[in-house]
Amino acid sequence: MADVRNTVTTVSVAIALIAVGWAYYATRAEKNEPRGSSGDRPTAVGSSSGEPSSRRQPATPGDAVASSGSRAALGGPVAVIAVVVKSERLVSQINALGTAHANEAVEITSKASNTVASVRFADGQRVNKGQVLVELDSAQARADLAAAEAASAESASQVKRSRELIDTGVISASQFEQLEATMKANDARVAAARARVDDTIIRAPFAGRVGLRRVSVGSFVNPGATIATLDDLSVMKVDFMVPENFLAGLREGLKVSATAAAFPGREFLGTVTAVESRIDPVTRSATVRAHVPNPDLALKPGMFLNVSLARDEHDALMVPEAALVPEQSRQFLFVVEDGRAARREVRIGRRQPGRVEVVAGLKAGEQVIVEGTQKVREGGAVRILDRPPAEVEPADPVGSG
Repeated sequence: MADVRNTVTTVSVAIALIAVGWAYYATRAEKNEPRGSSGDRPTAVGSSSGEPSSRRQPATPGDAVASSGSRAALGGPVAVIAVVVKSERLVSQINALGTAHANEAVEITSKASNTVASVRFADGQRVNKGQVLVELDSAQARADLAAAEAASAESASQVKRSRELIDTGVISASQFEQLEATMKANDARVAAARARVDDTIIRAPFAGRVGLRRVSVGSFVNPGATIATLDDLSVMKVDFMVPENFLAGLREGLKVSATAAAFPGREFLGTVTAVESRIDPVTRSATVRAHVPNPDLALKPGMFLNVSLARDEHDALMVPEAALVPEQSRQFLFVVEDGRAARREVRIGRRQPGRVEVVAGLKAGEQVIVEGTQKVREGGAVRILDRPPAEVEPADPVGSG
């Protein structure tokens, strides 16, 4: 039995060696076979074996794009979108929230405790300067005035008679001086009594519109008690806060425009009249005051306004922001010159949504490439499209020859 096992093992090993050798020689033969031979192997697609074109695979859209890119790389014009640079008026604005105040505003009050005798105005009435608004009870004040005037007349008479007698020595100089002092004191009492009479008549200190009256005939008013309000609304004072960073460009005479939610679509124009001399240490802002004409009295004191301040206004060259080609801290543009792209370094200024100001390196009238800047090269030929890239057919992509 041992001899049989040894024989089987030997045969198995021999068969395995023969299989390995056969596989080795078959692999060598396959590697050494010439490519494109006319054996039973099929010829690869795209080979030069003379295979009929019907058996070749069709070209894909990617092949067309690659072919266009290859032509552009070989010097063909690159399709781009360009715009002509124009000079336009650039206005630097500051937007803020403001509050409207009357040009002049006062609360009508009484100087003394008294009773209201008559009211000479209606709620919301427009009044002129000096117009009588309220009359208080003046009986006591007029009686005091009459007494003071009588005493003043008596003193004046005594002084007149004493002046005639002083030369004869009937009265002394000191007595005459005492009579003169009494006369002057009585004259002062007359002036005080007349002022108290005048205080019983309350007049408008300036032209404007009165508010709602808060007293009635017979009401007893105390000093400082509000009888009504009076506002001059012909011009409104609009106060708004501006951060300290923008104070350098603020000055009197700058134009402002204000809008109110109560009047959609309407714009109120005015000018800056004053800038607060102090900065608020909490908000780091300064209060700016503007005068806004209000001929139809549409604006009311206390209204909330959106204010736009034209801080700076000048002519500027504006280009689409997509035209910029930044390199580290430098900015470049591609300008079309004689059908070729010229790389130009520029210096930019203020920015607006989607646009940027060019302050150096560009002139009005030049054509700036805004789309296709990634495909153009310095001095390369370009073809300016008359339509946006979204309308270009896939068969003619931007950058094709």
